Amino acid sequence: MFGALISDALEMAKAATGTSDAKSIAKVVLTSDSYRITALNRAREAALAFHIPLVNHVLRVAQTAVMGIEIGKDVTLGKGVYFVHSLGVVIGGDARIGDRVRFYGNNTVGTAKDNGYPTIEDDVWIGAGARILGPVRIGARSRIGANAVVLQDVPPDSVAVGIPARIFPRKDLDEVPL
Repeated sequence: MFGALISDALEMAKAATGTSDAKSIAKVVLTSDSYRITALNRAREAALAFHIPLVNHVLRVAQTAVMGIEIGKDVTLGKGVYFVHSLGVVIGGDARIGDRVRFYGNNTVGTAKDNGYPTIEDDVWIGAGARILGPVRIGARSRIGANAVVLQDVPPDSVAVGIPARIFPRKDLDEVPL
């Protein structure tokens, strides 16, 4: 768990400030809601690993009440998942979230039915208000536009926009280093 927390701090410092020096890491650990959410989730994962479901449940309720984010008990979060604005984010079921995924707020990842949950690969950005529903796969380095409703797989290095989302190749790959 501690290794994951250190890795999360490094990745979040890079996402928030562009560097991972000691000052940036300290700022993230001491002031970032995103780090607190991730740390609570790592504690929840540890409670499940040690077969203490009550602790997991209590921490989940606290996470929802205090931080305004709901993360299901079977969700897998990768390293450095960054919640730019955490309020209203819901990640349900057994969704799998890759490394360095950014949530820009008020997102839903999951489904209302038990027909499967999304898999989001590494370095994906999910715009404010976006919904990713059903057993879909969001490819690495893709961007989900604000308020998009994604109901189908998104290939790597793509952009999904609209309701329902239309998918386009990213044109900024030569301009933005990842």
